Amino acid sequence: MGSFRAVVIEKGEGGQRAALATFDEADLMEGDVTVRVTHSTLNYKDGLALTGQAPVVRRFPMIPGIDFAGIVETSDHPDWKPGDAVVLNGWGLGETHLGSYAEKARVKGEWLVPLPASLTPHQAMAIGTAGYTAMLSVLALERHGLAPGAGPAVVTGAAGGVGSVAVALLARAGWHVLAVTGREQEAEYLRGLGAAEILPRDELARPPKPLAKERWAAGIDAVGSTTLANVLSMTRYGGAVAACGLAAGMDLPTSVAPFILRGIALYGIDSVMAPPALRREAWTRLARDLDPAALAAMTTTIGLDRVFEAAPEILAGRVRGRTVVEIG
Repeated sequence: MGSFRAVVIEKGEGGQRAALATFDEADLMEGDVTVRVTHSTLNYKDGLALTGQAPVVRRFPMIPGIDFAGIVETSDHPDWKPGDAVVLNGWGLGETHLGSYAEKARVKGEWLVPLPASLTPHQAMAIGTAGYTAMLSVLALERHGLAPGAGPAVVTGAAGGVGSVAVALLARAGWHVLAVTGREQEAEYLRGLGAAEILPRDELARPPKPLAKERWAAGIDAVGSTTLANVLSMTRYGGAVAACGLAAGMDLPTSVAPFILRGIALYGIDSVMAPPALRREAWTRLARDLDPAALAAMTTTIGLDRVFEAAPEILAGRVRGRTVVEIG
């Protein structure tokens, strides 16, 4: 046992406060695997936890950080041994279970996924929960029976973490990708990831019609609210949309018209409690299908001490692509 560096969120009379601190290994929560964390990421949910803008954190003190890549130090779980390279996403990490913005984490062995041999820990966290969520969305569209020949695919919030990986994955698979963004300056970045067309966010921010002109066969939406309602109203007959975010809000001002008149499907994507088999499939596909050059182009790396200044930026929609947090 010993101590290590960690970001710790405490709650007092004046509200919650996050700071770098020394944390005692003896105070880690129950689990049968202890991991030396090497890399984590900055996700939208991490920004909420660090700033306290939403009640993401459910216990105090809390170490934030919802995902990590690292090396197993000790294990009482039959699937893992010291030295194994592993990845973890979700399962309440950084919300109800002490998270990844720390040099060590103790977790349940069934939460872990082996790090694919073709990925470095840095690349795995460049993908992170956002990229893993994008792949879960792609898998949902594939299970629906959709392929590039069905027509275009639209991606909202395209310059963000989920959107960037979704654009790269769909484009490499052969889809004609329409990337929706409110940041005109990111147009060339998105074309570099494979987007065929750039749509201004305002086109999908207007009050939605029950049905609008059919424009795409598939969609991946990380925005929610009016944007998702417009995406649904413009989806072609028999198409499908994967909903995986709520950056614009939790409401959905739509009607049943797209579902009962065009037979479209809306798939909800949950990255937190997805079963282990689906997680392994997603990570296997990410290692195979995501272009390393595209991943590098969307990735920025920061140290653990910079997550405090980066958190408000991701909430304000000013972070491009993915942000890797180097832990140790």
